[in-house]
Amino acid sequence: MSPLRAWLLACRPRTLTAAFAPVAVGSACAHAAGGFRAGPALAALFGAIFIQIGTNLANDVYDAEQGADTADRVGPTRVVQAGLLGARQVKRGTLVAFALAAACGVYLALVAGPWVVAIGLASIAAGLGYTAGPFPLGYHGLGDLFVLLFFGFVAVCGTAFVQLGFVPCAALFASVPVGALATAILVVNNVRDRATDAVAGKRTLAVRFGRRAALIEYALLIAAAYAVPAATGHLLPLASLPFALFLVVRLVRADGGPPHNRLLAATAQLLLLHGSLYTVDLWFR
Repeated sequence: MSPLRAWLLACRPRTLTAAFAPVAVGSACAHAAGGFRAGPALAALFGAIFIQIGTNLANDVYDAEQGADTADRVGPTRVVQAGLLGARQVKRGTLVAFALAAACGVYLALVAGPWVVAIGLASIAAGLGYTAGPFPLGYHGLGDLFVLLFFGFVAVCGTAFVQLGFVPCAALFASVPVGALATAILVVNNVRDRATDAVAGKRTLAVRFGRRAALIEYALLIAAAYAVPAATGHLLPLASLPFALFLVVRLVRADGGPPHNRLLAATAQLLLLHGSLYTVDLWFR
């Protein structure tokens, strides 16, 4: 495998819908409030993408170093564990990604005020602290809460804030379904890796409470993703509900790595589809 392809694999482009959807929805909320601004919206998008890439790279290297990724891994290839890239290379790549995110944050702070600095630093710290540091969030069952907060509330509301200077009520409501579907992606990942995570001491919720509880969590997250838009009068996202129900059934029946890998990718696609429909509904309402 060429180095370029290895780096692309390490960045995990299929997960980047978790960065795009909240920015798109947050921008639509800003537009609905009469204050969409293209410059801050694009800066928020690229900042979110770089934070997502930095988090992915950090997960790759620190999961390998802490023993969560081994030759028994059933998920997609991790470049450090597979020897495609060295740990020091990936750590440097992590710093570059977070530095690029910080550069976007500097611009956003200039146009939206110093509060953006705190939001950006907290997001970078959470992305790095997911698998690194003395208390890695993902190893103590806090990964789901981290994703819900930072890919939902922080990303959606933060995107609206840098364009409006305040957080509209629509963004608070919209952050729930976006965060829920981003968390659902993590749930599939944790169900798939439950056995190897338990051996490595990675106490995800799927490890702590079992597969059945994780399946219930996935179903509840899907339910929240549709209940909140419907309750606030945004019905267009319901067009993706049949796909969502299909994924719930498939997760219940899934057994082994390949089916879970396909479900993980499909849940990311659901987030993109749901987020796109929600964006259109908010934008043209």
